[in-house]
Amino acid sequence: MENQPVFTACAMAFGPTELALIGRLIEQAQPRNRAEVARRVCAALDWTDALGRPKLMSCRVALLRLHRAGLIELPAPTRGNGNGKALSHEVAMPQERALAGSVEQLGDIELEWVRDRERSTLWNRLIERYHYLGYAPLPGAQIRYLVHSAHGVLGAIGFGAAAWKVAPRDRWIGWERAARERALGQVLNNARFLVLPWVQVHNLASKVLSLAARRVREDFVGAYGIKPVLLETFVEVGRFAGTCYRAANWVEVGHTKGRGKLDRYKRAALPVKAVYLYPLRRDFRQVLCA
Repeated sequence: MENQPVFTACAMAFGPTELALIGRLIEQAQPRNRAEVARRVCAALDWTDALGRPKLMSCRVALLRLHRAGLIELPAPTRGNGNGKALSHEVAMPQERALAGSVEQLGDIELEWVRDRERSTLWNRLIERYHYLGYAPLPGAQIRYLVHSAHGVLGAIGFGAAAWKVAPRDRWIGWERAARERALGQVLNNARFLVLPWVQVHNLASKVLSLAARRVREDFVGAYGIKPVLLETFVEVGRFAGTCYRAANWVEVGHTKGRGKLDRYKRAALPVKAVYLYPLRRDFRQVLCA
């Protein structure tokens, strides 16, 4: 086929026709920056969410991957994108005051939806400083929360686009390729979860996971018009035991093979991760495999 896909990113396939189109849009963009390119690509490819809004975040992630793969040439970035670089906007960080006890002693725990620049920068900085993976922009459509109690900020949690292909997950769901490509947007990846290191509160992590599972479904519908039906996460074997996920009723369905998505020759040696899933409704398999 003439337009056989050569690259897939953010659930969008890019063949020679799409790549040629993107190349023309890059040359035509005024102003010639990455944000404008993403706007033009979304319009040209009719890349919109369920509410009819351009999927600019997914598009920018996909364009960056195409650029890094050498398939397109994006304009130089006009500012840092946060990929391991210092974040320029300053915010007040939580004080490192030891907090212990049980989750019941904390009182009410609240999840604050991150929706403005200041809270976004705080979330980013907490992850950058205290999460072992560091900060990187979450892929695709996303929801991020700061965790609060009367004692202040306790941590952060974020959900982004699901992994494109994960053998244990796909087997557990019963996914064939066509069904996965159609329904992947209804699976959210818990890409980052952080309880601040000075917060040593028994059962807090599982409590936050339970609160987030109840909250994220409705927030995601409001933000993107899509109803997620399943959550996924990946826990590095040997570094973490996954205790809080099991306590929050997530199901371990297998392990990754320790190869990245770009490992064509099966030689990479990445950390093996346990795959955990959490259904948001009982008939999730029917929905995802319809």
